[in-house]
Amino acid sequence: MSTVAKPLAGIKVLDISRVLAGPWCGQMLADMGAEVIKVERPQSGDDTRHWGPPWLSGSTESAYYLCANRGKRSVTVDMAKPEGQALIKQLAAQSDVVLENFKVGGLKKYGLDYASLKALNPGIIYCSITGFGQESPYAHRAGYDFMIQAMGGIMSLTGKPDSEPGGGPVKSGVAFTDIFTGLYAANAVLAALYQRRDTGEGCHIDLALMDVQVGVLANQALNYLTSGQVPQRLGNAHPNIVPYQAFATADGHMIVAVGNDEQFKRFCLVIDQPQLAQDERFATNGSRVQHRETLVPMLELALASQPTDTWLSAFEAVGVPCGPINTLDRVFDDPHVKARGLKQTLPHRQAGEVHLVANPIRINGESISASTAPPTLGEHTDSVLDAIGITDEQRLALRQAGII
Repeated sequence: MSTVAKPLAGIKVLDISRVLAGPWCGQMLADMGAEVIKVERPQSGDDTRHWGPPWLSGSTESAYYLCANRGKRSVTVDMAKPEGQALIKQLAAQSDVVLENFKVGGLKKYGLDYASLKALNPGIIYCSITGFGQESPYAHRAGYDFMIQAMGGIMSLTGKPDSEPGGGPVKSGVAFTDIFTGLYAANAVLAALYQRRDTGEGCHIDLALMDVQVGVLANQALNYLTSGQVPQRLGNAHPNIVPYQAFATADGHMIVAVGNDEQFKRFCLVIDQPQLAQDERFATNGSRVQHRETLVPMLELALASQPTDTWLSAFEAVGVPCGPINTLDRVFDDPHVKARGLKQTLPHRQAGEVHLVANPIRINGESISASTAPPTLGEHTDSVLDAIGITDEQRLALRQAGII
């Protein structure tokens, strides 16, 4: 957003989280204009810096780390040492928001818990991200995305039925729960900032991966709560809409997403089966869902007769939602992805440049993505500490002692 100030310009965020959920929240706030200071361990930094290959050519950065840390400033501080704790407290005293994802109670021994930092800065908004929240029978447990996907139900809904070849529970191809938690955290921080504007008071935000996973079960949760019937895995099919799934074609696969009865009529005309739309078993979505096992094999047979591109052109011409199943090389070569600028290239201190995925939010026609690459480890330690009054001599002594 080059022509106007970003929405969070002037907001300072102290990000002492690591891995994905917390950093994803911090990246979102950085994209919106907040100054986000990422506190990392000296020498090693965020765990994800080492989660490779692949590595960014010409640098020591992993692709995993690069996905969640755009627009931040990196400071290395050893919070296990009293001198390091003092530095983080100084930074927190001048911050609006603190992000952390340590185990419940893990920061209290360092004097970096909510109560301790609130005493220094009553307006602080302190966002804690844990596996199971601050108050839970499982509060003491560590929480990892894969484990939470299993416990929170999404894996019971993802994958082919047990009765089919290759059947069984499957996790999402990306860290689904971590990313959703980061987005919920960013929303909560924005709400807390808005509330503080009116009340002058900060707050403690308590986000649990498990809560978020249950929260995004969406229609499937309500399918169960409404009917009492436990939803089962349907592969690429939809529990509430038919046809809404992947189909094999003469040369590959495609997605058909028929959302209403009028679209189904047009779909049937394209596949040269107009009588299906007149059949009382298939005329309405409810009846199609009820008779899924009869209808879908008929559609599979029809769609297998032509190549994918032939069907895509025909369906698009009459407004039937459909699409190819793209690999990532085709995704980033797609005209839409190019036109919307979803591949972002930024200067990088070590590698010269880095390719990133831009924030998808656009305001007044402009992307809100931050304009600086994910920082190298400790890249901004001197400048950030200088801003809170730490002199060159003090920084030298801290560095020699391994504090920064």
